[in-house]
Amino acid sequence: MPLEIGTVFPTCEIGNDPNAIRDFAQAAEELGYSHIITYDHVLGAEHGDREPALGGPYTENDAFHEPMVLFGYLAALTQRIRLVTGVLILPQRQAALVAKQATELAVLSEGRFTLGVGTGWNWVEYEALGADYASRGKVLDEQVELIQELLSEPIVNFEGRFHRIERAGLLPRPSAKIPIWFGGFSPVAIRRAAKVGNGFLFGSAAPPMQALCGELVRQLDENGRREAFEIDVVLHYSEGEEKWRSLAERWSELGATHFSMRAMDTGVHLMGEKPAGFRGVQDHIRGLERFIEVVRDVA
Repeated sequence: MPLEIGTVFPTCEIGNDPNAIRDFAQAAEELGYSHIITYDHVLGAEHGDREPALGGPYTENDAFHEPMVLFGYLAALTQRIRLVTGVLILPQRQAALVAKQATELAVLSEGRFTLGVGTGWNWVEYEALGADYASRGKVLDEQVELIQELLSEPIVNFEGRFHRIERAGLLPRPSAKIPIWFGGFSPVAIRRAAKVGNGFLFGSAAPPMQALCGELVRQLDENGRREAFEIDVVLHYSEGEEKWRSLAERWSELGATHFSMRAMDTGVHLMGEKPAGFRGVQDHIRGLERFIEVVRDVA
């Protein structure tokens, strides 16, 4: 099966012009991209003099468009392209509210929404949102179970360690199942996805992620869940055309179903990548044009 080609929305760099945001999404759709991925942070934090240290790539200087609101806007401006949170930092959000927002996006996009979730790294952000950073993995597990029930059952009775719902449900509910993807860089995230997820998003195409993908496929086979499971890998535009081709071939062999390009330069140095150097939405659109032109035949 050919790889579906996606792109990462350059949330930190596209700016605040709604027309530029529209132009990027519509260009991706017109060029034949299958999906748009967007990253999530509610707050940025200064990194200096923190205990424990903040090691992630984003600071108080990096702008993030809120994914669920952004996708409501893009749902009205596009017709075919899939909208993927990659990933929503779920444990710092209310599970029932996320289920409601996901349902609304599925309705407004006519089934084009995918809920990608993960645990994140910014404990300052967790604290500001009134969520417990230490228990985030256990919270995430319970949230996914609860969200899956809310999206599929008319009435839910749920009694967990962190959540309780007594005889309540969502309306409207989605007409079709909303896929839930996981993202991360650890064996724990792999085990979680192989057990209950519908897909996994690898944020890098580097060799360590290739090894994790092999383990994911092994566990999916072991659990009898490989069929219809989606695997997306993101690589940076600066890898260059030969790498695009070779990595598309390699990840297809590993079992990937989706191959996505990121030209957002914020944080690239921490990932060991070179910047693409784009300076506006038209640069990003030209990057979209070149990437899909090169990769389409390989994928």
